[in-house]
Amino acid sequence: MSQSSVARRSAFQEPPVALEDDAARRVRFFDYHPTQADVREEVLQGLEQCPKRLPPKLFYDQHGSRLFDAITELPEYYPTRTEIAILREHGPEMADRLGRENVLIELGSGSSLKIQTLLAVLEPAVYVPVDISKEHLLESAHALAARFPKLSIRAACADYSGPFRLPLEPGWSRLAAFFPGSSIGNFDPPDARRLLERVAAVLGPGGKLLIGVDLRKDTQILNAAYNDAQGVTADFNLNLLTRINRELGADFDLDAYAHKAFFDDRKGRIEMHLVSLADQVVRVAGQTIRFGRGETIHTESSYKYAIADFQGLARDAGYTSEQVWTDPGELFSVHCLRVNA
Repeated sequence: MSQSSVARRSAFQEPPVALEDDAARRVRFFDYHPTQADVREEVLQGLEQCPKRLPPKLFYDQHGSRLFDAITELPEYYPTRTEIAILREHGPEMADRLGRENVLIELGSGSSLKIQTLLAVLEPAVYVPVDISKEHLLESAHALAARFPKLSIRAACADYSGPFRLPLEPGWSRLAAFFPGSSIGNFDPPDARRLLERVAAVLGPGGKLLIGVDLRKDTQILNAAYNDAQGVTADFNLNLLTRINRELGADFDLDAYAHKAFFDDRKGRIEMHLVSLADQVVRVAGQTIRFGRGETIHTESSYKYAIADFQGLARDAGYTSEQVWTDPGELFSVHCLRVNA
């Protein structure tokens, strides 16, 4: 059996018992969330590296998710409003590409702002939002159920950065996926390719993926987007330490760290860091972690692509590019990809 077949079979495992249903039985919730032990191991491994780093998925506890929603409304942060404008203008064309009345999977659904435009034109048989923030996912799923009375929703709290499960039925063959927000940019290119391959294995040959990809642009625009004047992005970055303090019994002093974000032109990515303002020792889950003055924790990368470069990455992952839509200023792009046979 091929690796693709194995990956697709694992995604169609018998789903667990649903934990929550709304009154109309249209929202079902499935919890594949990482355990506290998983979080502990990942945090300690990251802080013991040199340089230190933590995965951006840890941003998204309930408060972090709300802070990110606030970021998307900032004047400096162009990606969300630009992607939504593209979806609104070209939604019917995208629906024609993806196919209607299918099973629509959304990776990183968040507050579900973007999917609303597509749901109106796609009218999927089933909608499967996937997000790592449990509370945010539930709120969004129930809000969508109220707005779209005919929509059947299977909400999956899961970490899609590695192999992941979905609450799919074996007989569901008409699958499509939506991956908005240029979240693919949070992955180094080899990891981005592996993620795209996992999605392709779930969708199967001929399956369609609609994916948002941030484009290369003027460095000043990029740096401003991650260093907003109101300091919301800084709060979002520092909230990661608040979460570690709360969940792992750590004693990070937030006043002893500062937000830093910049575009690395050579690597083609924004980097976000937390900078230690002094020599200090921190206790995390019973372990001692030492920081030097000026030492950083790398908390996020956000790769920016030329259209041709991303199409090459998709091709290497087993897709054919069917269509690309951009805004007039060519700040952002949305790609429709088809999984090769």
